[in-house]
Amino acid sequence: MREFGELESAIMDALWRADRPLSVREVRESMDYDRDVAYTTVMTVTNILFHKGLLDRRKCGRAWQYWPRESREEHTARVMSEVFSGCGDPHTTMLRFVESCSDEDMARLGAALSQVRAQRARAC
Repeated sequence: MREFGELESAIMDALWRADRPLSVREVRESMDYDRDVAYTTVMTVTNILFHKGLLDRRKCGRAWQYWPRESREEHTARVMSEVFSGCGDPHTTMLRFVESCSDEDMARLGAALSQVRAQRARAC
């Protein structure tokens, strides 16, 4: 599942790296992208990402400033959750996913599960 096109990914990456909201001009200047992209193209795609609900914005003078509605990690977790809930057999899909994990990823997954279990136990 690939949610973003190449230009959308470059824009989102620039905004996720930023420590503050960015104007379209600043997004364009900070993007890692293979070719030169027109300001108006970046403006159009940024506006599309806003209307998709992925970005927030505010007017600053004559320009809009944009920032992500969720962190890269929150976004990735949401997309993963949507994949698991939208598949035909969540158990088998999760099993196949875990089978594809490296030993290091398995250790991280085990640590994450332990952390969530501990948080839930404290909440009760």
